[in-house]
Amino acid sequence: MLKYVVVVAGMLFCSLSGHALQQPIYITDVRVFTGKDLRLTEPVTVEIEANRIKQLHSTPVTPAADATVIRGTGYTLIPGLIDAHAHLTFAAAPQIAALTGDAGFVHHLAGREAGAMLQRGFTTVRDVGGPVFGLKQAIDRGVLTGPRIFPSGALISQTGGHGDFRLPTDIPHDNGLSHTERIGAAAIADGKDAVLKRSREQLMLGASQLKLMAGGGVSSFYDPLDVAQYTEEEMHAAVQAAANWGTYVTVHAYTPRAMQMAIRAGVKSIEHGQLADEATVKLMAKQGVWWSLQPFLDDQYANPQQGEARQKQLQVSNGTDRAYNLAKKHKVQLAWGTDILFSPGKTANQNAQLVKMQRWFSPAEVLKMATYDNGRLLALSGERMPYKGKLGVIEPGALADILLVKGDPIAQLELLADPEQNLLLIIKDGKIYKNALAAN
Repeated sequence: MLKYVVVVAGMLFCSLSGHALQQPIYITDVRVFTGKDLRLTEPVTVEIEANRIKQLHSTPVTPAADATVIRGTGYTLIPGLIDAHAHLTFAAAPQIAALTGDAGFVHHLAGREAGAMLQRGFTTVRDVGGPVFGLKQAIDRGVLTGPRIFPSGALISQTGGHGDFRLPTDIPHDNGLSHTERIGAAAIADGKDAVLKRSREQLMLGASQLKLMAGGGVSSFYDPLDVAQYTEEEMHAAVQAAANWGTYVTVHAYTPRAMQMAIRAGVKSIEHGQLADEATVKLMAKQGVWWSLQPFLDDQYANPQQGEARQKQLQVSNGTDRAYNLAKKHKVQLAWGTDILFSPGKTANQNAQLVKMQRWFSPAEVLKMATYDNGRLLALSGERMPYKGKLGVIEPGALADILLVKGDPIAQLELLADPEQNLLLIIKDGKIYKNALAAN
């Protein structure tokens, strides 16, 4: 019986994952932002074969007879954008629906949002918490369209931590799993052994990295912003589990205490950190820890909060300028992401959140962060990387995730804020998902 199940599962996988042979693609006479360099190349022809960038030709080349040829004169080719802090399942779901509603409805919302995100030019996301294993599988097998997903799986949280969305009536926690645990949104774990077990479960399910909640948050119910969560021993258990699988742990943390405890425990990335002090930032730089810092400001893009959560939101947004300035001063490795969560009306602002980064960086620096730098962060997953090949860069051998921009985003980054009008071509894994030039 088991053999029969395995064979049927294998047949299903093959039937869903099979693709016709892809024709080569040539994009001619186009200037390229490679991701690594802060300047555009001179006009070249970019050749794509299967799902890889084969070559950048600086001299005229004759395309293969069966090739798709796209003229890029006057346009700019850039790597596909990478959002290093996404929550695909919960981005477009209202909080009450996400945490208490029917899981099928939430997953349908996520599938629709994934397709919209790809059309905004985001060809890859690092999903740092939520039940996305099924969504990733559907996208990878061609059932749905959407970005590549580097999944963390369930948020690993202590009791009363930032990932604890249970109702007070669910306490004591002796009567089975809560709804958010059953759907794979959260994993409540207290003590070293429990953290180790929950970490191993997420790795078993396909996590490319683990996500722990190491401190208080804005949208959670029980934890003040200043509290530190988990002990170093507990966090180190997750770090050891990840290291045994060749990958790493990232943590949600805002305060110096929470961040320093996590760094001492061996985590490789800090999410948020707007309340960091200079000593903590120096420690991050010394240890080579990545800082996945979001441009949280009290502006039109913020998800409005009320009551105590509103006060926490203002505290975070007031720390954002200082955090970016400290990161630049001490040359911490920075990643960029949005952390759009429970915001049906805000998901379309993903590109605007990228453009907003000009408050602290040049357009070329912003674009490099959202492509090449984020690609380097993803590579920390090592053998757990779900997609083998370089991301965030346009060079021979890299995965063919590229965008053709109407104009020069290095001179005018605002072009990316209107992807419908200004993204003329979207290619992911060597496949064309949008070609506004096809009728020309």
